[in-house]
Amino acid sequence: MSGTNQSHINSIQEKVWEGKLPLEIVLAPSECRTYDQSEPYLILYPRVSYLPFLLPKLHAFFRASLIHPESEPHSGWFSFEGVPLKWHYPLGLLYDLYAGAEPISQSSTSDYNNLTQSVILAGVKNTPSHSEMESDPSNSNRLPWRLTLHFENWPDEDLVRLDADGLVMHDAFINSVKEADSLRIREAKGIMTLSKEDTAGFWAAIQNHDLTSYRRIINLLLPSLPQPFRQIPLRIFLPLPPDTDRPALKVVQSPISPLIQSSTSTGSSAGRTQPQTVGSALHSLLPNLFPSRRIPVLAKPILHGVVLPMSALLEEVARSAAYGDGWVSIVISMVG
Repeated sequence: MSGTNQSHINSIQEKVWEGKLPLEIVLAPSECRTYDQSEPYLILYPRVSYLPFLLPKLHAFFRASLIHPESEPHSGWFSFEGVPLKWHYPLGLLYDLYAGAEPISQSSTSDYNNLTQSVILAGVKNTPSHSEMESDPSNSNRLPWRLTLHFENWPDEDLVRLDADGLVMHDAFINSVKEADSLRIREAKGIMTLSKEDTAGFWAAIQNHDLTSYRRIINLLLPSLPQPFRQIPLRIFLPLPPDTDRPALKVVQSPISPLIQSSTSTGSSAGRTQPQTVGSALHSLLPNLFPSRRIPVLAKPILHGVVLPMSALLEEVARSAAYGDGWVSIVISMVG
């Protein structure tokens, strides 16, 4: 962490929060009075935000088209190509998991500085103008991302039901923050010691996509530089070949230290430590997919639409590019 300062971290964090995806949300044909003839809802939506925040606006927009307009906004859920989308995953994570767009990659992304440029490029790529989407056929096939909105037939096997007051979603988010906290510092003392006002303000910052308020509170939770994390809140999402007609997903989560033992040229421990990199963590957790710590031979790590440099320091990524709940949620994409 010696080469990183807070302004550098803030710069990347700002680019991450600026990243947006164009969405085209359509009402499920079976719930539409005119069978798929309602106008779609178009919006540029932040990658780090959550789809259920849109439900009140969407319900009002589609109400005149609903066969059952008496349905409640919180009964809404989203699907993509028939797959229910988990409402507690941020939009960017869902897109990287299911949309299959080619992520930003640079041959020179060998260090943390180049990660900054990759994030900037991803932000540009993921917020195209309407004319750009029309003029680029390959882009128009992926963007805007077309989602289907439902207000009936909740998929209980896949999703926990939401409530009218938003408490279910709030509790799921705060519990995820606590889990991340328990890894960064012992006993999740950070989130547990926040005032009631700050806890409410933290959730409001997520709802309102307010980076200034979010940053003020998240900085109370993170160990101050240069104090290291105890462990890195890391989740790896690994799409698997489907056993049925629906895609399968494996989530790998294991304690990851920000430091690892150095080795001599003969492979023996030198008694010293060095920073954990993206490549060393992936090699440790998924050695069959990442036989090399330096080169993504068989698979690529994707975060916010960016191919992460294998040599990027994992704690620096966690400080600058984690999602709002504090987790570094990496999606694995096979090479080729």
